[in-house]
Amino acid sequence: MDNMLVSSWFHLHSTVPLSYVQPPESRPGTASVISGKSIPVVDLGSHDHAETLLQVLRASEEYGFFQVVNHGVSKELMDDTMNIFKEFHGMPELEKISESSKDPNGSCRLYTSREINNKDFVQYWRDTLRHICPPSGEFMEFWPQKPSRYREIVAKYTQEMRALGLKILELICEGLGLDPKYCSGGLSESPLLLGHHYPPCPQPSLTLGTPKHRDPNLVTILFQENDINALQVFKDGEWIVVEPIPYAFVVNIGLLLQIISNGRLIGAEHRVVTNSGTARTTVAYFIRPTKESIIEPAKPLTCSGAPPIYKPIAFDDFLRIFMTKGPDIETFL
Repeated sequence: MDNMLVSSWFHLHSTVPLSYVQPPESRPGTASVISGKSIPVVDLGSHDHAETLLQVLRASEEYGFFQVVNHGVSKELMDDTMNIFKEFHGMPELEKISESSKDPNGSCRLYTSREINNKDFVQYWRDTLRHICPPSGEFMEFWPQKPSRYREIVAKYTQEMRALGLKILELICEGLGLDPKYCSGGLSESPLLLGHHYPPCPQPSLTLGTPKHRDPNLVTILFQENDINALQVFKDGEWIVVEPIPYAFVVNIGLLLQIISNGRLIGAEHRVVTNSGTARTTVAYFIRPTKESIIEPAKPLTCSGAPPIYKPIAFDDFLRIFMTKGPDIETFL
């Protein structure tokens, strides 16, 4: 069962299988959850550039999370994208596996729980389709062809995400006092798309859809459904619910931007809880560097007396260490 997609068998169980039961200290409810507090919301359509810059930087420093509205991505494309991922995850298991297994090198793949899976570790209540989506269009021939419009819709969506992501990065870099284009080029040339699907869970208090973690990238742009509170951000010892705003995107700072900013920005910890009544689908766009890119504190931020607190590392090495050390990688760096 652990090797099967959760969406293939969740409806057959009235209890959570033992391999999905979290240890007591990791279960939802072991730390207080604040529902009245929210992460910042930034209006990217504002004509006050200085104020927008200040809001983005402050949110990135204090929360590592914010939502953006008036971002320029059409509602029609957002609806089409969410629907195509729902349709994909609703297909029969063997068909989904076939459609996501075309590249022997694994540029596109479908997995359950997490990408690096081990039966010795607790499992997570989700299925994920992931594939790289570089701006060159390379590897698109390995994307699913079913549902029929998948490639057409997702190609348009990733183009819009790239434009939005670069705009957000330019605001962040300018706010840090760097060249606004600092993160353009190799630092953002290898993006990744993940379509997560969280089926209904019979015992949400015992398991998680995604564990407490930080993202191994520069920035994540998340599109989540409007009516399900599942994403939570850890701040000051408490969990803050990221309540969905219709047609907004959730932006979170990754570990790489924490390194580049020399610790000024927060690669915030977050998790996803499950619910018993409704399936949840999300689409996450990871802005990532090329494998050979060197990740290090930006020199303009360390030449004025502030010593670098992280050592340089190639992104390929960073990923390898992240997959083995997980939360301990910051100490290693």
